[in-house]
Amino acid sequence: GTIYLPPSYKPGERLPMFVWAYPQEFADAAAASQVVGSPNRFTTVGGSSHLLLLTQGYAVFDGATMPIIGAGETANDTYVEQLVASAQAAVDFAVNEGIADRARIGVGGHSYGAFMTANLLAHSDIFAAGVARSGAYNRTLTPFGFQNETRTFWEAPDVYARMSPFYHAHKIKEPLLLIHGELDNNSGTFPIQSERMYMALKGHGATARYVTLPYESHGYSARESNLHVVAETLNWLDRYVKKVTK
Repeated sequence: GTIYLPPSYKPGERLPMFVWAYPQEFADAAAASQVVGSPNRFTTVGGSSHLLLLTQGYAVFDGATMPIIGAGETANDTYVEQLVASAQAAVDFAVNEGIADRARIGVGGHSYGAFMTANLLAHSDIFAAGVARSGAYNRTLTPFGFQNETRTFWEAPDVYARMSPFYHAHKIKEPLLLIHGELDNNSGTFPIQSERMYMALKGHGATARYVTLPYESHGYSARESNLHVVAETLNWLDRYVKKVTK
């Protein structure tokens, strides 16, 4: 991953930070630690990119690595433990480098990254708030596998339950912003995933907001939608991470 600093950054200043990530599975540690990408590639910002937060004084930890490691079909057997450990390592690094304020760090992601976000809020107290876009939260609604998980719900019901933040919604105490395209036709992330997760959170008294984007699918295309996502994200993080009152 890469930590980007806002133009207004002054050396020694501890900033509010937003961590954006997407977990990936690997068969072993050697494969997980391989170098990917190129240092000669330009950074691109488009649509509702989280990198736009740089203009508002946030540090952005982009693509923080969240490897889920295990041989064969065992990786997800310890998904939660590995996920929390990776997130803690990422935050500790940013704090130890003197960049981030530990009390003002948010986390977010799209699709499987949204699933990750909800799980991190359910199973840790690392982050002040989360932003989850177009995610899946109840794995019983994807019973024939997801991502690199090839076991069905009936073969590994305990894994599906442990990995589903919907099952642990009562543990989420940090504010969570849910965003979803109204016409999402991705087989794993139908809008009902966010609708039911929102109801579960509100039923337990959590601070949550659900934003649905008309006519949008799994990714967001319209200018109006992307501007809406940027505005909602910034307002949420300003209130619950940067802690600015407006």
